[in-house]
Amino acid sequence: MTETLPPLLLVGCGKMGGAMLDGWLKEGLAPSFIVDRHRDSVPAPHHLVRSLDDVPADFRPGMIILATKPQKVDAVLPTVAQFALHAPVISVLAGRTVKSLTDALAALQPPGSPTPIVIRTMPNTPSAIGQGMTVCYAPPIATPAQRRLCTRLLRAVGEVAWVEHEDQIDIVTSISGSGPAYVFLLAELLEQLGVADGLPPDLARLIARQTVSGAGALMQQSGIDAATLRHNVTSPNGTTQKALEVLMADGAWPATLAAALKAGAKRARELSGPQPVS
Repeated sequence: MTETLPPLLLVGCGKMGGAMLDGWLKEGLAPSFIVDRHRDSVPAPHHLVRSLDDVPADFRPGMIILATKPQKVDAVLPTVAQFALHAPVISVLAGRTVKSLTDALAALQPPGSPTPIVIRTMPNTPSAIGQGMTVCYAPPIATPAQRRLCTRLLRAVGEVAWVEHEDQIDIVTSISGSGPAYVFLLAELLEQLGVADGLPPDLARLIARQTVSGAGALMQQSGIDAATLRHNVTSPNGTTQKALEVLMADGAWPATLAAALKAGAKRARELSGPQPVS
């Protein structure tokens, strides 16, 4: 039998926080506190509160999850800091480094307190249906047990992987964090081009979406690498080869996608720059 998850303090229960909570509830979760101004309810024995001030000061979560909007997190850090004296923090905030959050929390705690432990994560939107990809970074002071708990919690919404250096989160953000948008753009363009060439709009949408989702499912379930799958569908001198010759030409997909990923990673680095301490 799977061991029940420890009590959690979830700060923010929007799309990402809500997806994680749904996964934890299915797995079994000890009585926890969920802080959110918009959610209507949570099942018993869990507690929904509108403010961190409504969480009992003696509550001892096994983990704190920061899932607010990044621009709103500084307002809740003073209260989070008190709970972080006893529990590590998982951050799902884009653009906040481990150091920026650690320093901010430490400045709000009594002198001589242990260094707060912050684990940085980068999930993506398919987490909403349990098909997400989350990449994590933990500082050296995080224990193996804390890393294992983080992995278990985030597996509730999909696959989990770890990087050894925090600056690797920048390219992760550009690949998996932003990646669903690139896939959606492909489906959007396939649909538009189908309509432009005379297909009925409903048929063009069906073909585009099923092609993209079906190809992704085949890649996931087959375990075959993407290059091999591409070769398998490409007959010599056939229609696919002719189309790929255009897409893979100098200055086409390989070059433009590389430029796009670099631009995304550059922006991630800018967003992760120094933050003011509250």
